[in-house]
Amino acid sequence: MHPEILPRPAPISNDEYRSRRRALMAALPADSAVLLPGASLVTRSRDSDFPFRQNSDFHYLTGFAEPEALLLLLPGRRDGESVLFCQDRDPTMEAWTGIRLGAAGAVREHGVDQAFENAKRDERLAELLDGRHTLYLPLADEHALALADDVRSRLAARGRQGARPPEAYADICGLLHEHRLTKSEAELALLRHAAELSARGHVRTMRAARPGLAEYHLQAELEHEFVWQGGSGPAYASIVGGGANACVLHYIENRAALREGDLVLIDAGAEFDLYAGDITRTFPVNGRFSDAQKALYEVVLAVQERAVAAVRPGVTLVEIHAGVVRGLAEGLIGLGLLAGDVQARIDDDSVKRFYLHSTSHWLGLDVHDVGTYRRDGKPRPLEPGMVLTVEPGLYIPADDDIPAAYRGIGIRIEDDVVVTASGAEVLTGGVPKQVAEIEALMIDK
Repeated sequence: MHPEILPRPAPISNDEYRSRRRALMAALPADSAVLLPGASLVTRSRDSDFPFRQNSDFHYLTGFAEPEALLLLLPGRRDGESVLFCQDRDPTMEAWTGIRLGAAGAVREHGVDQAFENAKRDERLAELLDGRHTLYLPLADEHALALADDVRSRLAARGRQGARPPEAYADICGLLHEHRLTKSEAELALLRHAAELSARGHVRTMRAARPGLAEYHLQAELEHEFVWQGGSGPAYASIVGGGANACVLHYIENRAALREGDLVLIDAGAEFDLYAGDITRTFPVNGRFSDAQKALYEVVLAVQERAVAAVRPGVTLVEIHAGVVRGLAEGLIGLGLLAGDVQARIDDDSVKRFYLHSTSHWLGLDVHDVGTYRRDGKPRPLEPGMVLTVEPGLYIPADDDIPAAYRGIGIRIEDDVVVTASGAEVLTGGVPKQVAEIEALMIDK
């Protein structure tokens, strides 16, 4: 029997994309312009391309899903402030790769003020940017810089005819990413859906797990559910690490056998309409935790639950991480993996032997989403509408000074959390994380 098919949430509306563009332009000088390229196709091998995925910044402002596109924002322009360049209509190519919207379709379907096909781009770009003092663009994008430099050269060559090239470049990313950091209600609906798809994939995988399978079998279960529910697939390379492979933070080979008595750590999330889910769960391959596995797991779980409960407006990620480090230090000392005073072990970085990463990152159109973690040199307080992960872990090396029962065990537990006006909303509660709940789910297959 196939699993239930979830209803799809509403896509982002054209009105919201317009509002985003207007909000960005309102923060810019009147004589400026924004130049933002979309993504290009990337060759996988010879004449085969990777599946196309739009640039997140470009998607945030347009929702336009075709490659080789370019957005201009021109504050105050009488004939329209948003101009999109897109692929030319080409019946021969469309027979091979699908219908292209073309300029008329871009205006009709995406609500930009004006559009031109790429055959007219060089001619029109110079015309549209003539007289704009500052050109905002992603300065780390070589393609964007090359386009900007070409425009300046073309306009400079026509200086005797009164053309005025942009006098300065500025980076658009900081301002744009600040806008992206706080999610709208429509974005939260998509993130909830991505989290639900992700959760269903993890539950399906727990039910399927057994000794004798390989890590890639569990990866297949996960990603089947993501696509079955209408996602584009995984939001990032799925991590399925059995046994000591769980101690490799970004392990993505997923080729090893799953062995009796081992844990398996799965860090995976679905992408839906470009928004990412991101869940980690760790569970026994055979459905039963050993005493040592359970002892370590309960340390991580207690710390993770306290960290999730700490998420609320005004708190910083630095404060949440400090609480996680303290809790892990206490647990490691309690298990005999560290010795001495808790604060001393924090101060001398002993915990870092077992916990190498930070506790949280932003989540949105990118799994490690944009937005600064500090403002004015200080950790930024959380605000309603921010979305983050909470993901402490313990990774025990197989060293001689480690008790044998704990060697090579890796555990991470991760949930996706929205900051609300009064606290937090956990998006990924659909995957069990209590020991008894995991064992019950795995035994009742």
